[in-house]
Formats: sequence, structure tokens, C-alpha cells
Amino acid sequence: MRRLFVSSFVSPARSVRSVGRRLRVLALMVGVAGALAACGTDSKEQEYVERPVEQLYNEAVSLLEAQEYEDAADAFNEVERQHPYSIWATKAQLMAAYSHYEDNKYDDAIVALDRFIQLHPGNRDIAYAYYLKAISYYEQIADVRRDQEITRQATDALREIANRFPNTKYARDARFKMDLARDHMAGKEMSVGRFYLREKHYLAALNRFKRVVADFDQTTHVPEALYRIVEINMILGLDSEAKKVAAVLGYNYPGSDWYVDAYQLITGETIRDPVEDTSWYEDLFDWI
Repeated sequence: MRRLFVSSFVSPARSVRSVGRRLRVLALMVGVAGALAACGTDSKEQEYVERPVEQLYNEAVSLLEAQEYEDAADAFNEVERQHPYSIWATKAQLMAAYSHYEDNKYDDAIVALDRFIQLHPGNRDIAYAYYLKAISYYEQIADVRRDQEITRQATDALREIANRFPNTKYARDARFKMDLARDHMAGKEMSVGRFYLREKHYLAALNRFKRVVADFDQTTHVPEALYRIVEINMILGLDSEAKKVAAVLGYNYPGSDWYVDAYQLITGETIRDPVEDTSWYEDLFDWI
């Protein structure tokens, strides 16, 4: 209301000049805004201007070789956006996933690989796609003290490679890494079992160690697991059971320090030469 009241006292000539100035300022503002909008449009159009597929793909490869992995992934995705039906688009999907993997963005890699596998199940590189997905899980295997869900996912993915592509180099490496993953899972069981043992929850600890022996019998943790079973049975007064397990330990792992400790735990004696003297576990069998 105050602005309307003041304007009623302005002379007609002055009012016209004032309106003219306002119109010129308004026109200038509109012109600037339009120019900015045009610049934004031009920038956007330049960003998405269509270019030859070979040029786009080669630029993406150059970024990958320069270890600019995030930009490389975007560049490979741009190949697919601009040339979705070309053979390079299929290759670019896989290379984008690889760029995410090299960038340690394993979840993004897995998502991209799942998409590739779903869209191109018969592709010549499908075995590699499964392998890279498994490795993306495998690289995330954490400390044995943490939850091992990712280890189980890695094991399942590696097993799938061994089953689907048994005669490939990927299957051979998958079997090797699967053994390492299983050893890691066994290590987790051992860690939990030791915790229960320290807390004197003997039955809970015993179940963990037995699981290692039963489910992870090819891992490096079995000798200690057998020893811990001997130890718990002795604590619980189950001497006969302890001797049986100690005999199994000595028979299967005669060169292990764990069998020396088990023998001493049961007999109170020390084996002079653990490598040469293997008759001790036969004595244990005689006790049973």
C-alpha cells in the first residue's frame, strides 16, 4: 500500500521515464537469463552429442589404463547409451563392471555383472563375468572376527563357476579360492569356539570345534579343532572320549604341534621327536 501511495504523487513524465528504465532493466535480465539457459542447453547437448562408437570406447580404455576408474566406468556406460545395439555396447557393459572392480566399488561391480549375465547368458565372455562377480565377493572377505555372510556369498559364487565352467582357467582359480574361503569360514568357527572356551561355555565351544572337523575337514584349522575337543573332554572328565580324539589327531596329523600338546595333556609326558616318534597314537588306540 505504501508503494502505491508514493507513486500517486509522481509526475506523468517522470513516471514514464521510470517505467522505461524498469522495462530496459527487465529486458536485460530476461536476455541474461536466456543466454544462461542457452549456455546450459549447449553444455548439455555437447555432453551427450553422439560420437563414433570406436572413439568413445577407446577413450574409456584410455581412462582405464590411466587408472581413472570412476571416469572409465562412466565412459563405458556412455558407449552403451549412445550405441546400445552395437557389439561395443556389450563389451562396454563388462568393462564398466571391471572398472568398478578396480575402483574397489564391489557392490557396483556385482550389480553391473548381474545385469550383463541376465542380458547376455550366451556371450563368449560369460564365464569371465561369473568369475569377476565371484572375485568381487571374494575381495570383500573380512577379518574372521566379523560376520562371514560375504564369505558364504563368495564361496557360493566360486562354486557356481567350478560347476558351470569346470574346464576353464576360471574354474581352477575358483577352486583354489574356494578352499581359502572355506578356511576363512573355519577360522570364524574357531574364533567363536575359543571365545566360548574362555568363557567356560564348554558345550557351546565343543559344538563349534566339532563343526570345523565335520564341515571343514580339508582346512588348516582341523588339527587345532581336534586338540580343543580333547581339551574340553578332559575338562569335562570324559577321558575315554579325549583319548579317542587324540588318537585321531595323532594318526592324521603326526607332524602337528597340536598332537604333541594333546599327548602331553593326556599322559603328562612329552614326545622327544614329533616327526619320528609316531607310535604314541598307537598307544592311545590301545587304551581305547
